[in-house]
Amino acid sequence: MDERIQRKVEKLEQQCQKEAKEFAKKVQELQKSNQVAFLHFQELDEHISYVATKVCHLGDQLEGVNTPRQRAVEAQKLMKYFNEFLDGELKSDVFINSEKIKEAADIIQKLHLIAQELPFDRFSEVKSKIASKYHDLECQLIQEFTSAQRRGEISRMREVAAVLLHFKGYSHCVDVYIKQCQEGAYLRNDIFEDAAVLCQRVNKQVGDIFSNPETVLAKLIQNVFEIKLQSFVKEQLEECRKSDAEQYLKNLYDLYTRTSSLSSKLMEFNLGTDKQTFLSKLIKSIFISYLENYIEVETGYLKSRSAMILQRYYDSKNHQKRSIGTGGIQDLKERIRQRTNLPLGPSIDTHGETFLSQEVVVNLLQETKQAFERCHRLSDPSDLPRNAFRIFTILVEFLCIEHIDYALETGLAGIPSSDSRNANLYFLDVVQQANTIFHLFDKQFNDHLMPLISSSPKLSECLQKKKEIIEQMEMKLDTGIDRTLNCMIGQMKHILAAEQKKTDFKPEDENNVLIQYTNACVKVCAYVRKQVEKIKNSMDGKNVDTVLMELGVRFHRLIYEHLQQYSYSCMGGMLAICDVAEYRKCAKDFKIPMVLHLFDTLHALCNLLVVAPDNLKQVCSGEQLANLDKNILHSFVQLRADYRSARLARHFS
Repeated sequence: MDERIQRKVEKLEQQCQKEAKEFAKKVQELQKSNQVAFLHFQELDEHISYVATKVCHLGDQLEGVNTPRQRAVEAQKLMKYFNEFLDGELKSDVFINSEKIKEAADIIQKLHLIAQELPFDRFSEVKSKIASKYHDLECQLIQEFTSAQRRGEISRMREVAAVLLHFKGYSHCVDVYIKQCQEGAYLRNDIFEDAAVLCQRVNKQVGDIFSNPETVLAKLIQNVFEIKLQSFVKEQLEECRKSDAEQYLKNLYDLYTRTSSLSSKLMEFNLGTDKQTFLSKLIKSIFISYLENYIEVETGYLKSRSAMILQRYYDSKNHQKRSIGTGGIQDLKERIRQRTNLPLGPSIDTHGETFLSQEVVVNLLQETKQAFERCHRLSDPSDLPRNAFRIFTILVEFLCIEHIDYALETGLAGIPSSDSRNANLYFLDVVQQANTIFHLFDKQFNDHLMPLISSSPKLSECLQKKKEIIEQMEMKLDTGIDRTLNCMIGQMKHILAAEQKKTDFKPEDENNVLIQYTNACVKVCAYVRKQVEKIKNSMDGKNVDTVLMELGVRFHRLIYEHLQQYSYSCMGGMLAICDVAEYRKCAKDFKIPMVLHLFDTLHALCNLLVVAPDNLKQVCSGEQLANLDKNILHSFVQLRADYRSARLARHFS
């Protein structure tokens, strides 16, 4: 078996070697065949390239022959048609058949160009015939375009417009399109909305008709602005321009705003390269004559309107406005009043009227707010800060000077002298209302004026003017408040003088004193509480504390000096302590630590009126009295009825 298998293996190996040799020989033959084929393909490629070059060259030659031939044929046709015009009889079907108007238009347009080059003396007749036919065809095309537009055939309109593009009457075709687009477009009461809808509708179809849609749409918009809108604006403004300034300004602002809004809507359409400038010029062309003198009309109206609001208010009060002096004498009076706090001139009874009206102020601010809004919209950007400043000065003149300053002057003149009895103090009402008005004035300054002048040199000028006005007002308010406080102290003096008796603190019967505090103390405290409440209602913020502290200090000084006028028995001293305790309770309503401390000290001083002689030194060295001047302590001890006794004098020394 092994030998048999071995022989089979050897036989298979021989067969495999034989087949390998045959396969290698076959591969070599195939490689030779492939190389021959590659050479054949290379030769074929070169031959194809050669043939292609020949064909291109032949094509160029044919084209070089065909183009002149076509031109010659076309020229021959044009000469044939020209001969017909020369003979005066048009026989060609292209001129007779109305369905071939497109071909006729192309021919006549070329003949018209040729005729322009011919001498007039020899070809005048034929030139006129060609021109006549040119004009007739142009009219027919425009008529065909018009009819197609009325039928709504966009494709036919596009064909005719493409033919007319090379004619002189192409612009007339555009005009006809624009005119017909506007037929029946203005049916609503709002012409601006109608115009926006019209332009939106035309924008959708104009690209399907004309090869230059942006030019056609721009021309439509120009037509709408310069004819329709301009006549509407003129009609609305001219009738009230001279007769009613308020209505004129309202209409101008409304029309300009709506026109600008329409312009913003049109910005989304393709109108060429610089559509912003294009639309701005259209708006300017409509409103230029009204905007040139706008600020003069605005300021004139604002002045007359503000004066009328003020006059109507004073008339409702049956008040004849006093003339507040200006110049050197008034300035001198003002300086004297500030330094001496003296009332200069006769006191005026205002009957409780402050001559400040929040309704008047709101009306003035509302008019000014509307003026600022119109100024922002209607002023040229370069003139805006200057115009806004002019409006601000009018507000200052009528609100701050003619109304607030006048009320302050009248209020100051109405403050009675400090020694007047039962004086009615209304100046705090003036302070309260003036404070409210200042807040409204400041709010309008920040909300409506600042955005208009924030980036211009006028900002510092406005801030300076506002600062001067407020300082001037505050000075007069300070003067009035100071004089009002003096009047309050004067009223307290009258109450004390009328109600306080010497026997209050030195009763005849020491053992039969039934009252807790004197009648004078009750009335003074009631009066003080009423005035404190009034001050709190009239002011806000730190101003309340400042005024209450000043009143508290003066109130303490008054009571201190008042107590110095009497001699005190033991029971009278106790009553004085009770009075001061009540005054101290009243001082707590001030909620000013310094005032309360003053009355605490005064209460401690009053203890010197009743303390036993042996304890005087101990009381004087107590916490509240230790830091006081010895003369003050001595002055209170001297008020004791038993001061002259040798024992008391010895103890105190």
